[in-house]
Amino acid sequence: MKNNDKFTYKVIHECKQTGARVGEFSTPHGKITTPVFMPVGTQATVKTLAPYEVSELGAEIILSNTYHLYMRPGEKIVEHCGGLHDFMDWHKPILTDSGGFQVFSLSRLNKITDDGVEFNSHLDGSRHVFTPEKSIDIQNALGADIIMAFDECSASGCDKTYAERALDRTLRWLDRCYHHHAKEEQMLFPIVQGNMFEDLRVKSLCESVRYARCGIAIGGLSVGEPKHIMYRMLDALKPDLPKAMPHYLMGVGSPDCLAEGVLRGVDMFDCVLPTRTARNGLAFTHGGKLTIRNAVYKEDLSPLDPECDCYTCTHFSRSYLRHLVNAEEVLGPRLISYHNLYYLTGLMRRIREAILADRYGDFMEEFRTRKEYTDNVKPADIEA
Repeated sequence: MKNNDKFTYKVIHECKQTGARVGEFSTPHGKITTPVFMPVGTQATVKTLAPYEVSELGAEIILSNTYHLYMRPGEKIVEHCGGLHDFMDWHKPILTDSGGFQVFSLSRLNKITDDGVEFNSHLDGSRHVFTPEKSIDIQNALGADIIMAFDECSASGCDKTYAERALDRTLRWLDRCYHHHAKEEQMLFPIVQGNMFEDLRVKSLCESVRYARCGIAIGGLSVGEPKHIMYRMLDALKPDLPKAMPHYLMGVGSPDCLAEGVLRGVDMFDCVLPTRTARNGLAFTHGGKLTIRNAVYKEDLSPLDPECDCYTCTHFSRSYLRHLVNAEEVLGPRLISYHNLYYLTGLMRRIREAILADRYGDFMEEFRTRKEYTDNVKPADIEA
C-alpha cells in the first residue's frame, strides 16, 4: 500500500515556546485531535465501562489487542460480526497493536526465528506461530483503523548485540508486513525499536520511516527503565521524527510521562494504567494519586477530586467509594476507572490549550511542581 487519502494528518499549531504541536488526524471512522490519550480495550472492551461512557468522558480513539482477540474469541468471529467497530459498538477510530509485545511477555516462548515466533498460549498451553503476515491477517480481520507492524521488543537490560539483532529482525519483519498489507481502510504504523541505545533507536527510525505513510510508533519504552532513560531515547529520536504524520509512544500513561512525551514530539499515547490502578482503588487526581482504600477516607464526604467535574466526582463521596472498593463491589473500580480516564483526557485537553496559547513551556514549568506530576504510581499501587 502506498499513498492513502483515507488518512491525513495536519499540524494545527506549534507552540512558539517549545515546538510542541496540536494536530488533526483524520481516519475512516472520524477525526482525532492530538496530542491524545487512548484508553485500552484489550478484550474489545475498556474494562468495566460501556462504549457510550468511554465516548462521554472524552475519548476519541481506543486500542484493542491483537494477541488476546486472536486467542478469544478469534479474529474470524470478530470479522463475522462486522469487525471490531460493530462487535463492540464503538464507531470512532480503533487502533490494534501487532500482538508482538504479548507474545514475548505473556506466552511461554518456544522459538524466535527470522520467519516468526513459536509460542504456547497463556490460556491453555496450545501451540501457535505468529509471523508478520499472520499478524497483518489477524488485524485485517479485526478491522481496526490503525494497525501495527509485527516487531520484536527486546527485553530491557539486554546487551547491545542482542538489541541490534532484534532490531534488524524487526526491520525485516516490517518489510514483510508492508508488502502483505493491502487494505486501504487501515493505516499501518511501523514501530521504532532499539532498546536503550540511542544510535540503534535513530537507526531504527531512519530505516522505518520509508514505510510510514501516515503514522509511526515508538515501542520498547516504559518497560521498566528509569524515566530519564525513556526521555533520553525520545530526545534522540525527536530531530528525525517525520513532521507530516502522528508519532505514537506505546504503553505510556502516567501524567508526568504524557506531559514530557508531548514536549518531545509525541502525539498519541495508550496505557492500561488508569483502569488497572482503578481496580486496586487508586485514582489520579489534580492533587496527586489517591488510594481510596485507606482508612483516612472512611468518613470523608468530599469528592474523589475536588477539581474534577466528572460523574464520579459530582455524585459520590470518598467515603462511599472506599466502601465500594473494600466491599469488592464492581461499581467501585468502575467509577474510579471512569474518573481516571476523564482525568487523563482532561489533562490532554489542558496540554492542547497550553500549546495553542504558545505557553507550553510555562505549563511544564508549573506542572512539574504539582503533585499530579511528582506523585508517581509505584509497582505496589498496581494490581498484580
